This record gives sequence, structure tokens and C-alpha cells, in this order.
Amino acid sequence: MQIEDGTVPGAPSRGRVVMLVDNDVVRDSRVQKAAKSMAEAGWEVHLLGCTGAKKRRAWKIGEARVRLLPMQHVLLRNQHGVLRATLRRPLAYGHPKVADYRRRLVQSRRADLAAARLDPGSRGPARKAWLLARRVTAKAQSRWVALRVKQTESLAEARGNPRSPMERFAVNFWLKVLGDRAWRVLDRNLWDWDSTYGKVIDKLEPDIIHANDFRMLGVAARSVRRARAKGRKVKLVWDAHEFLPGIRPWGAGPRWLPAMIAHEREYAGDADAVVTVSAALGDRLVEGHGLRGAPTVVLNAPITGGEPSTSDPVPDMREMCGLGPDTPIAVYSGSASVQRGLDIMIDALPRLPRLHVALIVSSARSDYVRGLIARAAELGVADRVHTLPYVPFDQVVPFLAAADIGVIPIHHWPNHEIALITKFFEYSHARLPIVVSDVQAMGDMVKSTGQGEVFHAEDLDDYVRAVEAVLGDPQRYRTVYDDRPDLLHEWTWEAQAEVLDGVYTKLLPSAAKPAPGAPAAGSDGADGADGHLIGAQD
Repeated sequence: MQIEDGTVPGAPSRGRVVMLVDNDVVRDSRVQKAAKSMAEAGWEVHLLGCTGAKKRRAWKIGEARVRLLPMQHVLLRNQHGVLRATLRRPLAYGHPKVADYRRRLVQSRRADLAAARLDPGSRGPARKAWLLARRVTAKAQSRWVALRVKQTESLAEARGNPRSPMERFAVNFWLKVLGDRAWRVLDRNLWDWDSTYGKVIDKLEPDIIHANDFRMLGVAARSVRRARAKGRKVKLVWDAHEFLPGIRPWGAGPRWLPAMIAHEREYAGDADAVVTVSAALGDRLVEGHGLRGAPTVVLNAPITGGEPSTSDPVPDMREMCGLGPDTPIAVYSGSASVQRGLDIMIDALPRLPRLHVALIVSSARSDYVRGLIARAAELGVADRVHTLPYVPFDQVVPFLAAADIGVIPIHHWPNHEIALITKFFEYSHARLPIVVSDVQAMGDMVKSTGQGEVFHAEDLDDYVRAVEAVLGDPQRYRTVYDDRPDLLHEWTWEAQAEVLDGVYTKLLPSAAKPAPGAPAAGSDGADGADGHLIGAQD
């Protein structure tokens, strides 16, 4: 029997795990590490992500199988952009593109009229009368279209403003009427995720579905319900990465966050086990969702050993930046957005004349990153700002080690206060002094360990002070890692993988690892847990 990629199944697994994530996998180190380590622990792991491309992609991370599913956002609210609201803006066009088309059409007609007036053959009385009539008509049409365009723009702005009275009324109305089911009206795009993943999950017939974050929670919960309705035993693990009420919304419009919160609340109780990134976030989940017990904490720590995911050598950051060993580099690695505060790293460069900045981001072409580069050019420091691509998740630590300072300049948002984030652990294992804003969890940790400096978030003067302090005596901060080896041991993915494996095993006691020398579970010849055959045809 063959699996879908054409290979023959190997040793029996402890159980089949389907991991779900709402991205392209390659930008998410946590899910890559989880998939690889659980496969190494004997689980048959299928990691499903999504792509905007039309064709599916598949590869392996260690022994874990990865597939990207083509994602179509058919139900995205602003995909079709219908704005018509008769009572609010009765003259607004039904779509912003219609408004743009009408405006351009009027402009073209007026341009044609202007050209006709310059025609030498337009000087006769009849021709002049005809042109006058056209001018009057064009002017009236132009004013009418301008009025409707203004109404359209005003309506679009109101719909995108979370403080708009009508939008607040609409959100509150649906939450009052439908409760946690209100997401079905507020953001129907969540059904697109179900359409993309649902059938694939059902076909794989997993023993455990591991849902990463809030979008995948609903997809997984509905898949579990379908499986149980057919008599199959399936367990749901919800991996909560974010404190959803405390994030800065990245979805369009004021309805997105209330919809996501309602969606999460509806399905949180379906989880058989909850894991999360910090105890503080776990407390908030218990409080917000009435969970039966505290979630298990699985830190976003880096892999420090094991087989590499690629045979390619670790890239040299300094070589990529064209810098020698004596030039100081402040590095930022991860998502680039306004709330991450990267602008302070650029604005400080004129006051830190020797320092270079390396931004390791998923895309140097994003509007935000391009804005940072433009700002650097305005300040005359563009030659000291370097944008670098992501490296494989298990090469991040040695790649970062070439820098002199690891920077985490994030702003104060509730979600930023409660956890030590991935880059914090990566900087630590790279033995970098850390300059971090005074968000609670990371600021308190740096103060207690002495591994860096804390500055007031969004305070340029204080940021410069912190960087200068580290550059003045970097070894003072690096020695912390030698003095506290227990700290780095705890902050490894290998330690966290044991915790996650324990969560899976508790859900499927029959899948417990055998004692040394004992035969493996399923060694009677079954292909996978419960005799599953992957991709079997009827």
C-alpha cells in the first residue's frame, strides 16, 4: 500500500496526527518544530497549510509530511466589496471599483470634449451650440459622479472604522442576537478555511487533530464532530498562540476581531487538550473560555540538536550584509508590522554611527518594510540597513549568532505582555545581548537575568541608551548564558517536545512509548494506528 506521495509506509506509528495551520508553514517555526519532533517520537504526522497558488505543494520535514492546500477566499467580506447601504449613504455606488470606473469615465469624456473644442472644424454656430450642450451635460455629470464617489468613499471609511456608530451597532446587534454564532454573519470567510481543509482532514482519518491558533480551531472541531458522528474516536488538541482579545487586529474592518473572538469562544470547549505558549496566556484562556483545567505550556523554544532539516550550510549573516567581523549588527528576526516597532531601529541609526541593522523578515517587499527602507534613505542611513530572508527553522540560532545585539522593540499590546516569544529564545541560544521594550514578561525576564537592557517602548532616547550600554560592554551580558546553563536547557524545543508528546500520549494511552526492549505498539503489522492505510482506495 502506498501513501499519497507514492512512498511505502515504514514502521508502524503510535497514531496519526493531522496538524493544521493557517499559513504556508515555512514562516511558522513552531509548527515545523512540532511536526518534525512528533514524527521523530513515532507519530505519523501530516501538516496541512495553505497557499494562494492553484497547485498543491508537498514536502517533508524530517519524517513529517507537509501539504499546502490551494486557498480561495470566496466569502471574504471585501472580496466583492458590496457597500450599498440605502439608509446610510443612499447615493453610494455598490462597489468602490464602480465608483472608480465612473470617475474615470467622466474624466475621459471631458478630455474628449476638450480635444473637440480645439478642432478647427468646430467654429461654426451649429458646432459651437453642440459643444456647449456637451459641456453643460459633462459638467452636470461630473458633479453628480463626484457626489456619488464621495458618498462611496465615506461609506467605505465608515465601514472600516471600528468606532463608527453604525458598525458598532451592527456588531453588537449580531452578538446579542446570535451570541458566539455571530461570526457566521460578521466574517463568513471562516467558512473558506473549512472548505479548503475539511475534506482533506476527513480523508486522512486522524486519531488526533492538532489545531494551531483560532482559525484552525473551528475547522478542527467540525472535523472531529463529523468523525465522531461516523463512530470514529478522534481527539482535538488546540494550540493557542495568541491572546485573541489582546491582539492588534490584522484583518480588514471592525468586524474581524469580534468575529474571531466569537468563533474561538464557540469551539474552545470542544478541545480535549489545550496547549499554549505561556502560563499567563493559559490563565486568560481559562478565564475567558471556562476551560476545565489549565492549558499545558509548550514554549516557543528553538531546536538545538537532532538531524538538520537541510544539507545546505548555515548562511553567513555578515557575508550577506557585506560586513566584516568588527562592524556591530543589531538584528531583528520575525514578522514585520507597525506594532513590532521596527521603525525605532531605523530612527536611531543617525545617533549610532557604527551600527548596522539586519532585518530578517518574510518579505522585503511588504509595504511596511519598504516604508522602513524609505525612512532609512531619508535619514541617509540606507547603506546600514539590510533585509535578509528567513533561513530554515533549525538554522536560525547559528545564523543569528553572527550579530551583536538581538532587538525586540514591540509596542504595548495586551498580547505582547504575556509571553516570551520565539525570537527571545532564539536570541538567547545565539548568546546575544537582548534589547527589549518594557513589555511585561520579556522585560521582567531580562531584568532578572541581566542578559540585556530594557527600554521604554517607543522611546527613541531610551532605546539609544540601551543599545549604547550593550555596545559599551557586550561581554557583560553574554556571560549570563555561561553562568546560567540551566536557563538555556529549559529553553530548548527538545524539552518542549517531551511535553507535547505527553499531551498526545495522555489523549491516546494505547500510544504510550514502550519500555526499553519491549515491542512497539502495533508491531503485529498494522500500517499506522488502528490499522489505517494512508490514501487507501476503495
